[in-house]
Amino acid sequence: MAEPTTIPIICGPTGSGKTGTALSLARDWPLEIISADSRQMIKYLDLGTAKPTAEEQSLADFHFVDTIEPGERYTAYQFLIEADRTAGEILDRGRHPLVVGGTGLYLSALSDGVVEIEEDDGGAVRTRLQEEMAELGPEQMHLRLKEIDPAEAERIHPNNKVRVIRALEIFELTGKRKSDLAASDAYKKSRYRYAYVCLSPPRDVLYARIDARVDEMMRDGLLDEIEELIKRGLGDAIRIANVIGYEELLDFLEDRCPLDEAVAMIKQNSRRYAKRQMTWFRNRVRCLFCEDSNEVQKAVERLWTGRE
Repeated sequence: MAEPTTIPIICGPTGSGKTGTALSLARDWPLEIISADSRQMIKYLDLGTAKPTAEEQSLADFHFVDTIEPGERYTAYQFLIEADRTAGEILDRGRHPLVVGGTGLYLSALSDGVVEIEEDDGGAVRTRLQEEMAELGPEQMHLRLKEIDPAEAERIHPNNKVRVIRALEIFELTGKRKSDLAASDAYKKSRYRYAYVCLSPPRDVLYARIDARVDEMMRDGLLDEIEELIKRGLGDAIRIANVIGYEELLDFLEDRCPLDEAVAMIKQNSRRYAKRQMTWFRNRVRCLFCEDSNEVQKAVERLWTGRE
């Protein structure tokens, strides 16, 4: 049996330049981009999610951009099924699938597989577990998981809050341990292998880029975009989507804070999000870290030419 195809993942924190790197590769390679950014999937939220522009989308085919409505739930299981099918279609066309994004839940589904369960309608269980995580801390929550599911706890670092919460959530929703479900028919895994290549600029460089990008979004009309969406009756849906940039400016528009404070919070929350993303990438078993775009491109090309 032939070895499964290895598909590169260009990952990295928000603002690191993942899309630009992928488009540089598109100049020399017949590729199609599978976006693994949960925010860019949401229709109408364009500027605040740094969604690829119409010009950028003319340079390469993007999949999973503008595919769901604001507030619509889209699970990691759905992403795995649809992204796996899309990758196969791209390969059938004789082209290279390239995954680009920073949403850990989606990337983990692709590379590690995911358990299919009935999801918690409204997310009440997950919200409560997140609150308990904030109150009790990661060590206590990991101990709780160890009592319920020792095998899964062994695989998860105590500081990996997302995976600890997910394992606890699965147990509460199903009454079954995640480790048991992973060994059952409920477990779905991709037919492809994935190789992580992380674009990881130095922290000071990254944070400066994030701040500059927020300023650029404001100049380009992010506030106008939000006001227009509110006029279209999408204000509540934007709140539910819970996307950095939109939340803070909604607070300004609802007179909860001045504009300069809202913009400062966008920058701060974006930097914090980038830090969480980097923690997630560092927890990957195998992930190649590159400080600049050229290094990433060379690593991806080595994968495509079979030299890595």
